Amino acid sequence: MSIVDKVREMLGGHGDKAKDAVGKAGDMADKKTGGKYADKIDMGQEKASEYIDRSRPNDTGTPPSKGTGTPPTT
Repeated sequence: MSIVDKVREMLGGHGDKAKDAVGKAGDMADKKTGGKYADKIDMGQEKASEYIDRSRPNDTGTPPSKGTGTPPTT
């Protein structure tokens, strides 16, 4: 089982909670650094949220296909 498969399994139906945690962690890091790295932290939050969205099962309950790295369109 690859690391990507493990992350997908851990997320399960909890993508919203994971995205919330990413946001809170980024906000805390931004506060601790005094906003010095805000643009980089925001970019990391954005990429993490995109990854979480791509890792969620689609409407049929099956995980998205591997390869392109782009989320399925609905």
